[in-house]
Amino acid sequence: MKNIVILISGGGSNMATIVRTAQQEQWEQRYGARVAAVISNKPDAAGLTFARQQGIATEVLDHKAFDGREAFDAALAALIDRHHPALVVLAGFMRILTPGFVGRYAGRLVNIHPSLLPAFTGLNTHQRAIDAGCKFAGVTVHQVTAELDVGPILDQAVVPVLPGDTAATLAARVLTQEHVIYPRAVRALVQTLNAIE
Repeated sequence: MKNIVILISGGGSNMATIVRTAQQEQWEQRYGARVAAVISNKPDAAGLTFARQQGIATEVLDHKAFDGREAFDAALAALIDRHHPALVVLAGFMRILTPGFVGRYAGRLVNIHPSLLPAFTGLNTHQRAIDAGCKFAGVTVHQVTAELDVGPILDQAVVPVLPGDTAATLAARVLTQEHVIYPRAVRALVQTLNAIE
């Protein structure tokens, strides 16, 4: 079984979309893959409730309890490894990960970013796209590398920037595409893992 471990910090809408897609498309039966665990660095992350309702193991590891990134990332890796992950999926996990952590899961660690990378790495992507006069914005699923938001691109979707858009209205339009491409990218990775076995 190829276990997928998803990391969240909040509502987990991308996590929930991946879980629902895996159920609807019967990933366990078709690909031998399942969402095995959802881990959050925030005890009150709303996405944990959804995961529990789906019968998925949940874990909380509060980053505030650690003296720095390295200590937190080491504990997080130990927690993830208990679930024997084939893939580690970042879905609104609001932590910058250390190079050691990223290296541990090289080729198996993916993230989603609300811009058409390589444009607008980092934060405030929607407002920055509007301020730059972009006619299009979008979302990118990419492999995670030690350098922030520059890993190999796995999938992208484009949305128009409309006259009168605010960061909030553009973000809402981008989110609908996040929910399309993230499950698709994770499924493709699972299929790739199957093909190389």
